[in-house]
Amino acid sequence: MTTPTAVHPLPFQPAFEQVPDDEADTIREMVAAMRDITETTYAHGGHAIRSVHAKSHGLLTGQVTVLDGLPPAYAQGAFAVPGSYAAVLRFSTNPGDILADSVSTPRGLALKLIDVPGERLPGSEGQVTQDFVMQNAPAFTAPDPKTFLKTLKLLAKTTDRGEGLKKVASAVLRGTEKVVEAFGGESPTLKSLGGHPETHPLGETFYTIVPFLYGPYFAKLSVVPVAPELTALTDAPVEVNGKPDGLREAVNAHFAQHGGVWEIRVQLGVDIEQTPIEDASVVWPEDLTPYVTVARLEVQPQPAWNEARSREVDDAMVFSPWHGLVAHRPLGGIMRSRQPAYEMSSQFRSERNGCPLHHPRGPVEL
Repeated sequence: MTTPTAVHPLPFQPAFEQVPDDEADTIREMVAAMRDITETTYAHGGHAIRSVHAKSHGLLTGQVTVLDGLPPAYAQGAFAVPGSYAAVLRFSTNPGDILADSVSTPRGLALKLIDVPGERLPGSEGQVTQDFVMQNAPAFTAPDPKTFLKTLKLLAKTTDRGEGLKKVASAVLRGTEKVVEAFGGESPTLKSLGGHPETHPLGETFYTIVPFLYGPYFAKLSVVPVAPELTALTDAPVEVNGKPDGLREAVNAHFAQHGGVWEIRVQLGVDIEQTPIEDASVVWPEDLTPYVTVARLEVQPQPAWNEARSREVDDAMVFSPWHGLVAHRPLGGIMRSRQPAYEMSSQFRSERNGCPLHHPRGPVEL
């Protein structure tokens, strides 16, 4: 295993980002597809929800403590100075419609650090949060926005339709994924379409998947469970058949008795070919540049999900990688395409629900 002192991070250069001539057209189509999803779910349910990661399973408050004595390359941005931040966590699954949990899809974690000092990204001036949006996979299912657009259009066509067929398809896809994994493989595509194993979300490791600036460098970030109560849940099965909200129930049951501790780790880019910015489907090799712990995330026992928390977090808060510091500017096509999509989704929710969006400035009481 490479040690942090042996990693030679590559300073970011603007030329590392390559914007295709037609990317603006692709992004407009992506926003339109996401708009279709939000319009469809609003028409069917009468309440505006996110166009992706609509269903939450845990809404929590916690504390992030930045470690002392970090190597200089890892002491950047929100993690530059030892100290603590209040935090809000949102565990979710990725569809844009609210499905029974037996339609098993990848899990997400959105993390909001509060009262983070530093120069702000355009559009987040006056705010004091740093958001990280993660999924339980080390890389994205598509290399670029144009490829992802094809999947997004399919999702838009099937949103809020045929849940029974989705349950059947999910069971078939899970079986296929088990066969793939039995032979030492793994299919992010099968998992994204409903073939994710029916396992406990609190045992998962979450990744930003795509890179962002890390001071003068560029990096990815992960949140890794380390408390024994959480690591015991890694790959642990959860019964969701006949339980439409089985994941939510499992998360609530855990935090009714236990807290949780995770490590926040950073993986620095070291080579534009092996740790690329524009190809989001590449897993950066950890033997070349390991994830290094920069902070600890702690959550105390608390109600993990209820209607009041959902109103405060699902309806009134936004989690966007563009709400943060200049030192952590999102990079690459997938990240560039997220900005207008997130803005559209949050504005739609706010307008339709008559709920102003809230950007915390201090510890949150849910």
